[in-house]
Amino acid sequence: MKQYEVYRHIRGRALIFGLPVAFFALQMLAVIGSLMAVIFSFDLVLLFGAMMANGILYGFLLKWAQRPELLPMGNVFPQMISNKKITFNETYDELA
Repeated sequence: MKQYEVYRHIRGRALIFGLPVAFFALQMLAVIGSLMAVIFSFDLVLLFGAMMANGILYGFLLKWAQRPELLPMGNVFPQMISNKKITFNETYDELA
């Protein structure tokens, strides 16, 4: 009988084209902005400049995704979450 390994990395980061979702959204905003610029003022130099700028941005975002210590971010969530009910007496005892 075939045995299956338990997949434990369910909370791993979702990646699109090697980028986290937030970086991918930033990349798509840059692509859409450059497309609008090219469409509304068609210029061959602008077309190549936009392609190069989007490629450079993609490279930087890939580098930041591989080495997140380059972009310092604080921790949003607390270390411990408790369901302990806080009453007035406990709060008063801690303050005294």
